[in-house]
Amino acid sequence: MKITNVTTHHHRTDFTYGASAGGVGGNLHLKAMDTLLVRVETDAGIHGWGEGFGFTLVETTKDAIDRLIGPACIGQDVSDIAALMRMLARRFHNFGRNGPVTFGLSAIDIALWDIRAKAAGKPLHALLGNAARSSVPAYASLLRYGAPDDVARNVTDAIARGYRHIKLHEFDLRCIRAARDAAPRDVPLMLDINCVWDTEAEAVQFCEDVAGLNIAWVEEPIWPPEDIPAIARIRAAVDVPISAGECNGTVEEFCRTFETRAVDVAQPSITKIGGMSAMLEIAELAREAGVRLVPHCPYFGPGLLATLHFLAATEEAEPVEIYFADLRNAPYGAALVPKDGVIAVPTGPGLGLEPDLG
Repeated sequence: MKITNVTTHHHRTDFTYGASAGGVGGNLHLKAMDTLLVRVETDAGIHGWGEGFGFTLVETTKDAIDRLIGPACIGQDVSDIAALMRMLARRFHNFGRNGPVTFGLSAIDIALWDIRAKAAGKPLHALLGNAARSSVPAYASLLRYGAPDDVARNVTDAIARGYRHIKLHEFDLRCIRAARDAAPRDVPLMLDINCVWDTEAEAVQFCEDVAGLNIAWVEEPIWPPEDIPAIARIRAAVDVPISAGECNGTVEEFCRTFETRAVDVAQPSITKIGGMSAMLEIAELAREAGVRLVPHCPYFGPGLLATLHFLAATEEAEPVEIYFADLRNAPYGAALVPKDGVIAVPTGPGLGLEPDLG
């Protein structure tokens, strides 16, 4: 079975996420929710869908696929995904081992796994493992508000919608305490501070300040995100779990992360790291290292679907990340909107759903 066509589609939709005009949320850099959908077609009449990391990078990643990666895929055999992805990675390594080209390769890999599962007549998770979960719990990943009242109101809303895990993108202690007061005490808070601190001392102090608030983890505690030795030193100095990995572009970066015991929780992003193939490799490394793996997944397209299938198949049950935002026109409509805090896993062949290109 050979690839005959690779096409990209920029899906854009308005969204709301509960921000007031007075908080920093009113100035959020995301003015729309952008998703890069990638369709790979074969001479057997089977097509697959992938997603490259998007948001404000959508057009750059799209260009990398349209001009570089897509043409190199035409005529390639899809039967050996690993071999094809190795060839593409080698061909384009001079364009960078992290960034839009890698994001584009991730999209191709996801689409190839969709094709493989469709050809087998099975849902993707059936090819990945034996857990066969029919649903996966979701955690609400709240965007940054910067205003305690906004944080409290949206945490309350998330709890009312059935979420039992909450992620904040806040580093202001007032906002974090507002969330803690708004959520039941047994609901853990994940804190993604997006590398806000420039020094290890600042990061350690922050971790000490939030200790005792039932913090599931502090995510990406220092800039730059690839300073793995600094993350390891912070982890050794604090009592709260540390997570990282969403900015990693290669499996090798996770190898160094595990070797240095830098994290309690690894967070590969399937639309950045190299797709499902890399996710499976990292999962095995995490098991060997005794590190919990909870994928980074703040998107709404095939990347979310692929992550959902991965989590449906894994031995250890973990929640899937869902951006706490209401999209006017989501790529899969309401099919992936959590109900009572969980998402049903599609049972059709491959990823199990077709995106709406409208």
